[in-house]
Amino acid sequence: MQLEIMPRKKRLPAGRAPLLLLLCQLVRALDVPLDLVQPPTITQQSPKDYIIDPRENIVIQCEAKGKPPPSFSWTRNGTHFDIEKDPLVTMKPGSGTLTINIMSEGKAETYEGVYQCTARNERGAAISNNIVVRPSRSPLWTKEKLEPITLRNGQSLILPCRPPLGLPPPIIFWMDNSFQRLPQSERVSQGLNGDLYFSNVLPEDTREDYICYARFNHTQTIQQKQPISVKVISVDELNDTIAANLNDSEFYSAKSNRERPPTFLTPEGNASHKEELRGNVLSLECIAEGLPTPIIYWIKEDGTLPINRTFYKNFKKTLQIIQVSEADSGNYQCIAKNPLGAIYHTISVTVKAAPYWIMAPQNLVLSPGEDGRLICRANGNPKPRISWLSNGVPIEIAPDDPSRNIDGDTIIFSNVQERSSAVYQCNASNEYGYLLANAFVNVLAEPPRILTSANTLYQVITDRPALLDCAFFGSPLPTVEWFKGAKGSALREDIYVLHENGTLEIPVAQKDSTGTYTCVARNKLGMAKNEVHLEIKDATRIIKQPEYAVVQRGGTVSFECKVKHDHTLIPTITWLKDSGELPNDGRFTVDKDHLVVADVWDNDGGTYTCVANTTLDNVSASAVLSVVDVPNPPFDLELTDQLDKSVQLSWTPGNDNNSPITKFIIEYEDAMHEAGLWHHQTEVSGMQTTAQLKLSPYVNYSFRVMAVNSLGRSLPSEASEQYLTKAAEPDTNPTAVEGLGSEPDNLVITWKPLNGFESNGPGLQYKVSWRQKDGDDEWTSVVVANVSKYIVSGTPTFVPYLIKVQALNDVGFAPEPAVVMGHSGEDLPMVAPGNVRVNVVNSTLAEVHWDPVPLKSIRGHLQGYRIYYWKAQSSSKRNRRHLEKKILTFQGSKTHGMLPGLEPFSHYTLNVRVVNGKGEGPASPDRVFTTPEGVPSAPSSLKIVNPTLDSLTLEWDPPSRPNGILTEYTLKYQPINSTHELGPLVDLKIPANKTRWTLKNLNFSTRYKFYFYAQTAAGSGSQITEEAVTNVDEAMASRQVDIATQGWFIGLMCAVALLILILLIVCFIRRNKGGKYPVKEKEDAHADPEIQPMKEDDGTFGEYSDAEDHKPLKKGSRTPSDRTVKKEDSDDSLVDYGEGVNGQFNEDGSFIGQYSGKKEKEPAEGNESSEAPSPVNAMNSFV
Repeated sequence: MQLEIMPRKKRLPAGRAPLLLLLCQLVRALDVPLDLVQPPTITQQSPKDYIIDPRENIVIQCEAKGKPPPSFSWTRNGTHFDIEKDPLVTMKPGSGTLTINIMSEGKAETYEGVYQCTARNERGAAISNNIVVRPSRSPLWTKEKLEPITLRNGQSLILPCRPPLGLPPPIIFWMDNSFQRLPQSERVSQGLNGDLYFSNVLPEDTREDYICYARFNHTQTIQQKQPISVKVISVDELNDTIAANLNDSEFYSAKSNRERPPTFLTPEGNASHKEELRGNVLSLECIAEGLPTPIIYWIKEDGTLPINRTFYKNFKKTLQIIQVSEADSGNYQCIAKNPLGAIYHTISVTVKAAPYWIMAPQNLVLSPGEDGRLICRANGNPKPRISWLSNGVPIEIAPDDPSRNIDGDTIIFSNVQERSSAVYQCNASNEYGYLLANAFVNVLAEPPRILTSANTLYQVITDRPALLDCAFFGSPLPTVEWFKGAKGSALREDIYVLHENGTLEIPVAQKDSTGTYTCVARNKLGMAKNEVHLEIKDATRIIKQPEYAVVQRGGTVSFECKVKHDHTLIPTITWLKDSGELPNDGRFTVDKDHLVVADVWDNDGGTYTCVANTTLDNVSASAVLSVVDVPNPPFDLELTDQLDKSVQLSWTPGNDNNSPITKFIIEYEDAMHEAGLWHHQTEVSGMQTTAQLKLSPYVNYSFRVMAVNSLGRSLPSEASEQYLTKAAEPDTNPTAVEGLGSEPDNLVITWKPLNGFESNGPGLQYKVSWRQKDGDDEWTSVVVANVSKYIVSGTPTFVPYLIKVQALNDVGFAPEPAVVMGHSGEDLPMVAPGNVRVNVVNSTLAEVHWDPVPLKSIRGHLQGYRIYYWKAQSSSKRNRRHLEKKILTFQGSKTHGMLPGLEPFSHYTLNVRVVNGKGEGPASPDRVFTTPEGVPSAPSSLKIVNPTLDSLTLEWDPPSRPNGILTEYTLKYQPINSTHELGPLVDLKIPANKTRWTLKNLNFSTRYKFYFYAQTAAGSGSQITEEAVTNVDEAMASRQVDIATQGWFIGLMCAVALLILILLIVCFIRRNKGGKYPVKEKEDAHADPEIQPMKEDDGTFGEYSDAEDHKPLKKGSRTPSDRTVKKEDSDDSLVDYGEGVNGQFNEDGSFIGQYSGKKEKEPAEGNESSEAPSPVNAMNSFV
């Protein structure tokens, strides 16, 4: 029976049949337990091409397994290698591995050759590959004299390397004497053969230490070629003498340094051929010369380049295709281009193939009488030849086996017996290599055995596949069944997948999949079974993922990662940055749920990943951190297209620090006129890197650029080179030209001078010109230095002049300036305004009119008219006194104005004057006017004195401003009750000569409010208010006090207290006899029963309370401790006894009010009356 393993799954169809594993179709080798007899199997061997280090011992590996353990032998170069005769060679015990001790003596070259190992036991023999042993070599460069190379700027150059042949080939690189790699670019690069190619040379390529190095990795040595000297010169440096002395070897090439189209340096010609083996890396190279430097492009003529396997190296001069296959054969074209042309080269690629397996032979385990076959199929280009060996001997000369039949690449076995056991070798070879595979045929009769450990526990995450192993062996091949639970039947449901190697798969494991599963294997020789256990765990989930973050450089960012997991699993949280470990930096802090990065740098930007791992699963979530900041300063400022009045500025933007640049700000410095001071020039879009700048003449410009993004402005760039523009005549004239006289006989001409930037050249001066406006005089001109003022003397007073100021410098004059008008100096006006008239509008306002002054008499710019006015005397008091004069100015040519804020019933005097820029003219004649009466101000004071039971006396002072003759006073008053409600209003007229008045027949103990004001013929003035209280009746107050101090009242209170005490004793006795009272409940509920109220409805005594809110009266007395009654203003008052009791007393002193618990009370203020207290409070105090 054939025993092979298929890689495919077998799903049990729906139905009632048991799930059996039919493994007769398996194709991969089944491992035979090592305690059973089996032929040898090679498990480890050295590579076919084995390059050794000659400085170390040679170790050739050969390991094998088998039962019984195999013995080993070797051949060398096809003949038996007798190990025992060579003292330097030893074989590892229990192994075929050879060690050749060449470190003590001997040479590696002595043991160079082809080795093959054979492992043999009673069931057959297995052989290794042919192992070709060769020592590595790192020969020195042959000594050669290298002449210096001299060539002109722009020519092409190839520096040859030609390294010595080594084994394996060396790695080539170019360096200088300081062991620094030479920089390479599109212009200068190293070819696949190691040569250094220059598409064109530049003066900076001049150096004397171009050195080619070869590194031999096996021997860890580096060999060095002699330095090559290269000198690049320009044509101008070659004079006739030098050119005559240069021979052909010294002068590298006769090509011109002019621009030229590309030509190929390698490969040569228009076409070439390349052959590569399948699976290797295909490398195609094209290097071109030309000026400017050519650019290389690649295409495949008959197809497209494979996307995932194509790479460009060496500045696109090398095309690489990895894992090349026959499909990659074809024509590849490289194109070299520069502005002067393009050239093409076609490389025809052929992919050959050493033999590779299609189906390698696999071990067969058969029981006696079974059939089987070994299949050996390989492919290659050219097609490989298949040959068979048996136990290391070509099958044609091997012992005959009647159960064996060879059919090309297949050996067919029929009715095998134990003697049919052997090891067969299949060899597939062509001109590019060979393949050798060992496969045994082992004839055994064995009952089933299960190789999976018993009671294995499998833990699986819910909703994921569960794979339960049941590795087995038996001959004949056993059948396998699976059961769930102790008494379960064979698994029949469609949710299970049964693999042919015995594994049971649950595609989507659920919680109810948990349990014990039993695997049973049977063949005709017996049965074996094994139990395994399955547990289903909750999946690990990230319930709070890190989020995308943008942070400014220097800031702090926090990523959160919260994980939910199965309670039986312990997760570990790991943070990664760009798929690698976090930097080892104290700025990175990780706690349970957070990663915090402080003081963020630019290189902290990237992808941060939170990975939650358990023993069964892992989950991850990522977020991107963008580190932003203001841009880096621009650099490489360059000035081009330099003209007299414009220049082009270009620059290279700095890093935008992850925030796009929105604009560039350009500033300039004028080193000639304002060194160190930068001015705004212009702004351009963030997409531009050049700007055309307008310039002014005679300025030594330097420019700098700043970049702006959403976070702010960069630091300024380095300043550009300086650019001095040519001088020119001024473009503009001075501004703010004015002509004003400082004296009556002069004209002061002033202007704002040009700054140095506006001067446009050296020798800045001003041409000042003037003439009278209304005259026929010619212009008078004078040239002055760079000042801002010129004074013309001897002018008439206040005459209009035409003025102009023109700038000039050493180059010429500015454009014709604008003419402005000015005036010579002013003098004081000569005439006063006439016909001054006053119209009194009311007691506080008057209107003044006057005639204008003739313009000629003003002798200056009319500023306006000014009124002086003052109060002369008071009509009411008839005492003359002068007050401070007041001034009102009316701008322009107005001929009337209003005088506000006058005092009523007053005499005023005024005059009017005209005002110009020099000052005031003479005053007009004084005009006198009188204001009518007005209403008076409020009386200066009002006070109430000598209050009695039914009268109040008022005293007052007259108004401070009567504003006329007082005619009378008006007094209004009304009572105010305890709720602040106003009573009827009484109106009383009092003669104007009075300052005291007594009101009689008022109510006692009553508050009154008074309103008092004065009157003139013009009306009533402002009022003053006051409040006062009449006194309390003395007899009534005495009787109120006596109630609380009489003996009978004290006796009554004592009797009440005694009665309460007796009732308490009775209650206590009844409670001791079993009676239950509410008092008992309250005592039980409260620690201090004395402070609890006693209610009538439950049989206990309570305090008096208001019927509305049922609030108990507070215990204690409001009476002072000395039991006296408080008095105010010598009147007795009971207000302190009560707490808002609305009670009253009869005339005989008896209390007629009802008990009350209200807390409102009227405060006693001044001479107010107070309400009587409740005697209940006094009783409470007594009790």
